[in-house]
Amino acid sequence: MRRSASRRTAASFAVIAVLALVAGACSSDEEGGDTGSGGSSVAVTVQEFAVIPASTSAPAGEVTFEVTNTGPEDVHEFVVFKTDLDPGALPTGADGAVDEEGEGLTLIDEIEDIEVGDTPTLSVDLEPGNYALICNIYDATEDEAHYQEGMFVGFTVE
Repeated sequence: MRRSASRRTAASFAVIAVLALVAGACSSDEEGGDTGSGGSSVAVTVQEFAVIPASTSAPAGEVTFEVTNTGPEDVHEFVVFKTDLDPGALPTGADGAVDEEGEGLTLIDEIEDIEVGDTPTLSVDLEPGNYALICNIYDATEDEAHYQEGMFVGFTVE
């Protein structure tokens, strides 16, 4: 009888271990993944002068971007466009900032004025296709468009 109880205990531990592994596989991680709520999350760093997502793709549906401004000095923003244009060739105005109503662009959403050290989130429902993630700040005191400084990256939704 003890042997049977030992086997049941061992089997119970094995089932618990498997369930723990499955639950861990469904949880979110910093590099992007299932949020457990049917969507996915993608960590993104904005800094002088780059937009760096932990993953350059996500499945269609709700995507939550967890955006961290690592500075070291500038305020940035995070803008999501649906576009088939090359992310480095978006239509711009005379100041070098992207024309957010330009041909070939669909503005999805944005987070404005992200201070250094802040980590806001943006949840959007994305259809399959190509996207551009950019910072579109124009700093008149420096005569500097962050987009022109390289703050853009392509993103794919499958």
